[in-house]
Amino acid sequence: MQKIGATMAGPLKKQPSYAITSVDHALHIAVMLQLEGEVTVSQIADRLGVARSTAHRLLAMLVYRDFAVQSENRCYRAGPVLELAAHSHSRTSQLRTAALPHLHRLVDVLGESANLIIRTGNTARFIASVESPRALRIGSREGMVFRAHKITGGLLLLAELSDEELQQVFSDSNKSGQPDDDRPDLSQLRRTLGQIRKNGFVVNKDVSERGVTAIGRLIRADDGHALAGVSISMPSVRYDPEKLPAIVATLALAVKAIQADFTKS
Repeated sequence: MQKIGATMAGPLKKQPSYAITSVDHALHIAVMLQLEGEVTVSQIADRLGVARSTAHRLLAMLVYRDFAVQSENRCYRAGPVLELAAHSHSRTSQLRTAALPHLHRLVDVLGESANLIIRTGNTARFIASVESPRALRIGSREGMVFRAHKITGGLLLLAELSDEELQQVFSDSNKSGQPDDDRPDLSQLRRTLGQIRKNGFVVNKDVSERGVTAIGRLIRADDGHALAGVSISMPSVRYDPEKLPAIVATLALAVKAIQADFTKS
C-alpha cells in the first residue's frame, strides 16, 4: 500500500527519518507534557532512563505529530493535539463525534479519504480523518495543523471572514515571526476566497501538498455560524473534473447530516 503524504509526497513538515519503536515511551512523554507543563530533553531522558539522543528523537516525532511544541527556550510543552484532548467535552469534541459516522459514509461512497477541519487564527487543524481503503490513498492527517490558507478546510473558514477580520488574522501572524513563505498574498487570497463564497465549495489541487487534490464544503450551526470544513482528499492522478458535481453533491448531503446530528448533541 502507498499513502500520499507519507511516502510519495511529504507534508509541509519534514518527517523524522528514523522509526519510533517505543510507543510506551512516547505515550509517557505525552502524559508528562499534558500534566506537568514544560520539560527539557534532559528531564525526559532521566525520567525514562534513556540517552538524551533517544529522548530527542522521541520528542521530534511528537512535535511532528503536533503532540508537542518546542518553546524558544528549547523546552517542550503540550501541542495542539493534547490541548484539544484537555477540552474533550467541548463543542469541538461534540462536532467530531457527530461527524465521524458521516466521514465513514463519505469514504464508502466516494472511495477517498475524508476529513474534518477547524480553524484557530491563521492555522487549521484536522480533528478527524478517515482513510480510503484503496492501496494508493491520502494518509490520515488527524491531529495535524497547517496554515489555514493552504488547505481546503482552512480556505472554507477563511472565506467567512470580512476583509478587516482577514487582515487582522494575518497581521497577527506577521507579529508572530512566521517565515515569509508562510504568509499569503492577501490580494490574491481575497480573490480566491471570493470565488469560494460564490461557488459554495473549494477545490484545492496540489496546493497544500504535491500530488494531492481535496474538495470541501462548509459545516454551519443552526444560526449560520461557520463550524468546520469537511473534505475528501485523493491522489491528483485520480481526480476527474467531470465527477466534481457529483462529489460536491455528496459532500452537501454529508454536511446536512453532520449539522443535524451536531444540533441533536
